[in-house]
Amino acid sequence: MIKPNRTLSNSVLTFGFLFLYIPIISLVVYSFNESKLVTVWSGFSLKWYGALLQDDELLNAAWLSLKIGLLTACASVVIGTWAGFVLARFGRFRGFTLFAGMINAPLVIPEVIQGISLLLLFVALEQMLGWPKGRGLFTIWIGHVMLCVSYVAIIVQSRVKELNKSLEEAALDLGATPLKVFFLITLPLISQALMSGWLLSFTLSFDDLVLSAFLSGPGSTTLPLVVFSRVRLGLNPEMNALATIFIVTVTIGVIAVNRWMQLRERKRNRDMQMAFALAEAADPLPLAPQQAAVRKSLDTASA
Repeated sequence: MIKPNRTLSNSVLTFGFLFLYIPIISLVVYSFNESKLVTVWSGFSLKWYGALLQDDELLNAAWLSLKIGLLTACASVVIGTWAGFVLARFGRFRGFTLFAGMINAPLVIPEVIQGISLLLLFVALEQMLGWPKGRGLFTIWIGHVMLCVSYVAIIVQSRVKELNKSLEEAALDLGATPLKVFFLITLPLISQALMSGWLLSFTLSFDDLVLSAFLSGPGSTTLPLVVFSRVRLGLNPEMNALATIFIVTVTIGVIAVNRWMQLRERKRNRDMQMAFALAEAADPLPLAPQQAAVRKSLDTASA
């Protein structure tokens, strides 16, 4: 049996991390550079952050991208959860192949093709129905949702397939309706997948350039479009400051979300263990542990 070379493995791992994070670290460092030349260090300064806060074009574009990202993430989670649940639980119904193909199509179709298709669709709708009036936030949002729903559906589908159906079956045996079981039992069990899908959708929407370029109009320029147009004319220290703000915000957000999900998981595990212990210590004919845990969840939700 060949033993792994730990020195080689650690070296490759270290090189990979350096390759990924040295550019990010250098970007953060040079955001505090006083010089306008982004590759020449001339002293520590915060003036580029001040200049960024006075740049109305960048701030308006960032605010528009933030709104579109939040709307896209929420809509994608709702639609993608429904689609993923159907794909995982309803079996191979009539039209299953077509439905699955439509859900997965945006993953394999280039964004350029999607952008052109949606642009032609919106132009035709405007000519025939007078709606939508031009391109803007709404058309960009539709394009981003169409892209992100596929990612959420795949994440949710994978998580639902891993679920133990005994908890849901126990809730049905205790008299809960299928709708109540879905909201009080199934959704909490797949909450981590929903949060992952939400974060991924927000990131894809906020970072999207291709679809936004086709679907935006006058007065609806997103942040990636502004950054791309400025970088083509040369690097600007304001971009370093902007990137640093986003890196810090995203890092804090990811840490907070991970901590929140860990606390929720621990609380759920404690509740399950307590329910199992109560079931074992109860009368000679106790409920099954799964039923005891489900009854505790239903009683807590009803209280």
